[in-house]
Amino acid sequence: MSEKKNPVSAAAEKVVEKVQDAVRGEHTIPGAPGPEAPPVEEPTQAREPLPPKPDQHGPDPYSPTGQPTGAPQSQLAQDGTYLTTAHGARLHDTDHSLKAGSRGPVLLQDHHLREKITHFDHERIPERVVHARGAAAHGVFQGYGAAAGISKAAFLGEGAETPVFVRFSTVLGSRGSADTVRDTRGFATKFYTEEGVFDLVGNNIPVFFIQDAIKFPDVIHAGKPHPDREIPQAQSAHDTFWDFVTLHTEATHHTLWNMSDRGIPRSYRMMEGFGVHTFRLVNVEGATTLVKFHWKPKLGVHSLVWEEAQITAGVDPDFHRRDLADAIESGAFPQWELGVQVFPDTEDQMFEGIDLLDPTKIVPEELAPVQPIGLMTLTANPSNFFAETEQVAFHLGHLVPGIDVTDDPLLQGRLFSYLDTQISRLGGPNFGQLPINRTHAPVNDMLRDGMHQTAVHRGVAPYRPNSLDSGCPFLAGEDTGAYIEAPVEVPAARKVREAAASFDDHFSQPRLFWLSMTPTEREHIVAAYTFELGKCWETNIKERALTVLANIDPDLCAQVAAGLGLTAPEATAPLASVEPSPALSQLGEDWPVDGRIIGIVTDGADDLEGVHEVRQIVLDAGMVPLVIAPAGGTLDPDGDPLAVQRTFATARSTEFDAIVLAGAPSPAADAYGARDAKADDFLALATAIDSRVLLMVTEAYRHGKAIGAWGQGVGALEAAGLPEGSAGVVIGERASAVLEDVARLLEGHRAWSRFTPAL
Repeated sequence: MSEKKNPVSAAAEKVVEKVQDAVRGEHTIPGAPGPEAPPVEEPTQAREPLPPKPDQHGPDPYSPTGQPTGAPQSQLAQDGTYLTTAHGARLHDTDHSLKAGSRGPVLLQDHHLREKITHFDHERIPERVVHARGAAAHGVFQGYGAAAGISKAAFLGEGAETPVFVRFSTVLGSRGSADTVRDTRGFATKFYTEEGVFDLVGNNIPVFFIQDAIKFPDVIHAGKPHPDREIPQAQSAHDTFWDFVTLHTEATHHTLWNMSDRGIPRSYRMMEGFGVHTFRLVNVEGATTLVKFHWKPKLGVHSLVWEEAQITAGVDPDFHRRDLADAIESGAFPQWELGVQVFPDTEDQMFEGIDLLDPTKIVPEELAPVQPIGLMTLTANPSNFFAETEQVAFHLGHLVPGIDVTDDPLLQGRLFSYLDTQISRLGGPNFGQLPINRTHAPVNDMLRDGMHQTAVHRGVAPYRPNSLDSGCPFLAGEDTGAYIEAPVEVPAARKVREAAASFDDHFSQPRLFWLSMTPTEREHIVAAYTFELGKCWETNIKERALTVLANIDPDLCAQVAAGLGLTAPEATAPLASVEPSPALSQLGEDWPVDGRIIGIVTDGADDLEGVHEVRQIVLDAGMVPLVIAPAGGTLDPDGDPLAVQRTFATARSTEFDAIVLAGAPSPAADAYGARDAKADDFLALATAIDSRVLLMVTEAYRHGKAIGAWGQGVGALEAAGLPEGSAGVVIGERASAVLEDVARLLEGHRAWSRFTPAL
């Protein structure tokens, strides 16, 4: 297999550019709720429904049986000028029930009331048991052709373009939980290939808590809120979780990843994805290869710092879904390369001593480099969250020729569980006929009836063999695109409830991960364990967790023990001798700044010309400028009007990747505690600067973000007490020069030298 990165085709680039031009349109700042600005008064003139925003589209128009309909997407949505019943009768009133007189009882004959209320009562479907909280987007996948030697899957062919729908999610929380909790993230991709649907259902962490699917109910029951109080929500910082993972030590590796910065991604756009399991690929000659799938984000892998995540959970619990939607709306399309680690399909299914069937293990990239095989670009937001994001149904059994499964016991259980879950959650076996789930390949499955059957089948013989339907449908052969499982020989063995001896190593790979972290990342891991275990009530569980940590690294154990006020125990097993894997660290490289959010602070008077200049440079660089001023509205109305996106009351540092200051704003009219709790009356009096601006600056500084100032803005940095010459702080005379240096700092994501580790 070639390791050369194939460029995206020129045609594909033109498609992306065309969509970018369309979505950017007249809205340079994302977030407008509709395609047109609403009038102040309620509209009374009848008109057709508004179209979707340029950044939105729904499922491609295919029939329930996978046939392209050629219908415009507007036909998938409700249409018509006038309000109607569900069956099309126009209505003249929807504000009043039908009564016996204006003060009389409501009449049972009110068919509109009954229909409206009954439908409302049944609007909700059961949320997912796990991955309930999610966000999604449409896009396209372009194959490089580099996988031709190992898989015959057509969508991986050179230049092949395949529509995709991707859903990101958190695992533990309910639909209403916050985005920025410490948790594993789901990364599920539905490929609508010409050979059928292929679902790659993975996570942002390459390993899992368990080795066998029979333990899945246990780990989820342990991680979910305590059953007596239903708290804490969307968190692992509680006794039942740590009780389980410290007794079931095969969870140690995944737990360590979760306690690292990987557990709190900066955004979905800056998050890796992993298939977790080992899959088997089959080429045109029938030869098989084992692989692990990786999604590599073009923007790099970045995370929030813990305080930032906690603040954001309260200030903007929708932070990640908003970031994804806003980036797409502003034309900063997220991109990931799909890559594979390739291993020979040997009888023992091992590689360099690592069991490829153990989902708690990784293969370091230094041993098996990730080879790029395609590029995914997300280009459109859903037009309806429920119909698409909530109803999309993934299943690991959705496979296409050229991709097969292995005997990984966790994967084997998932192959059963996903299908079973969809039947329960979506009300029956026909969930594949929902528009977002429809295949783009023709379907003739002989499956009939069932709840929510929307296809109108023909023929009289839904069975084989038959002659009444002229023998149709016929079985396909390999030469006509049939899916044929790889004929892997299964060794004769006794039926046993046990695991291979290689599954017993629970600590060598956690130690590899720990030793691969930079000093800053290690500090974050120590802080995470200390916080999480500090939330546990039972001391015995904390002591047991320290024993687990001692088997990873004595320094990690000692530092966490100190934070908990407990004695660090000795290891109960010899420390593994492993080589660090630099690929596991998130630090040390530079990345594109597409879609980064720049807060521009102004008092509304100082150097508006510089604010205009900076704002335009930010837009030209593919980033998003948000002007922050004392009050909303428009600045410089007599010149070039400048819209204000945030006020000192509505802005918080966690929203921005960098902050630049054009002025040192004096306290605004609402800068007092009774109006805004963030306002510090005494601090404002002492500094003559709005204390909310100082709060933004000091928070951003604590979180390692780039900060710039020019002109009067330099005074705000001095008032905030930022040390002169601080890392990541830029001071200059010209706005453009300051922003140039700030953008360069953003390539490294944060000013990491501010996080000085303990000596």
